[in-house]
Amino acid sequence: MSKTPAKPKEGESPSQLIDAKINSLDDWRGKTLAHVRALIQQAEPAVVEEWKWSLPVWSLGGIICTGETYKAKVKLTFPKGASLKDPAGLFNASLDGNTRRAIDLGEGDGIDEAAFKTLIRAAVALNKSPAR
Repeated sequence: MSKTPAKPKEGESPSQLIDAKINSLDDWRGKTLAHVRALIQQAEPAVVEEWKWSLPVWSLGGIICTGETYKAKVKLTFPKGASLKDPAGLFNASLDGNTRRAIDLGEGDGIDEAAFKTLIRAAVALNKSPAR
């Protein structure tokens, strides 16, 4: 049985809100979100955690990606994903648009950690580039 999502409290930091979200998901989705969060932080230690649109957002020079949770998947949406090289083929959703790309992870799905960290670093580099 799923816990009731924590309601944001006045003065809570974005990191605390993300912690609360992860803790409210007492199944594979919480573990998956915690895992990709750790990978993002490893790939780019200066990443800024934000809480927008009632979901986790990771930024540095602009949004890197968001972390949405649904009943059957955890979706990592890269708002500038179409501009990123993805030789490992991690993007598997939102492929038809001109801007966004996403990675949908279902229960039991793994992620190529090295390729994911490379994608995070590429998103940061794009955010910092003058052509963004």
